[in-house]
Amino acid sequence: MRIVRYAHGNEPRWGVLGDDDKVHAAEGEPWRDLRAGPVVGAPGEVRLLAPVTPSKIVCVGRNYADHAAELGNPVPEEPLIFLKPPSAIVGPADEIVHPARSRRVDPEAELVVVIGRSGRRIPAAEAMSVVGGYTCGNDVTARDLQKSDPQWTRGKGFDTFCPLGPWIDTEFDPSDVRVTCTVNGEVRQDGRTRDFLFDIPTVIAYVSDFARLEPGDVIMTGTPPGVRPVAVGDTITVAVEGLGELTNTVVADG
Repeated sequence: MRIVRYAHGNEPRWGVLGDDDKVHAAEGEPWRDLRAGPVVGAPGEVRLLAPVTPSKIVCVGRNYADHAAELGNPVPEEPLIFLKPPSAIVGPADEIVHPARSRRVDPEAELVVVIGRSGRRIPAAEAMSVVGGYTCGNDVTARDLQKSDPQWTRGKGFDTFCPLGPWIDTEFDPSDVRVTCTVNGEVRQDGRTRDFLFDIPTVIAYVSDFARLEPGDVIMTGTPPGVRPVAVGDTITVAVEGLGELTNTVVADG
């Protein structure tokens, strides 16, 4: 099942992208008994929103060895975790604002895990049982501010710095898929999830040891090598093989 959120007037609604490639109004509740209802329209006729509203956005830093190396960073011995604020979330086709105070903004293409069931201290062997699905994400980063601050919160946490979407796929197999970032048609980042330093069960076990994971929470699994800055006017597409594409455009601050 592909779960979406869409705008109905001024109200967000849950929906299902059916086998007919049309958005259907959802009946029931996500992670429980969600099912497709009446047709609302084709994706191009409906404004899709970020497909989830998490209580927390958990991110894994340096989860690809080549990405750590390109920025001159050591490979971590255990998952390197940081948080982005939920206020950073935007959806498909929404704008990414380039902060005026930053001289370098980088997109970071990522596979995103969406939690479907609450859990704490989840063993790695049971971790996949709490996964509700997967989506595409962009861990947008003000690289200069990230490097200047002892903590990464500011450099990672600006409004619009967490595009998610276009949907959540509940049946997706994340074990070995291509993750790319394309800017104005040029492929910049290119990696495969088989190259994770820490796989998804390991990360879920690690995170849930200190924080309860709730339905709708997201875990951004890290970005492959090839990060480079973008400029105002650039169009960024994050793609995860077999899952979907997430496209956003960079605009000026203010």
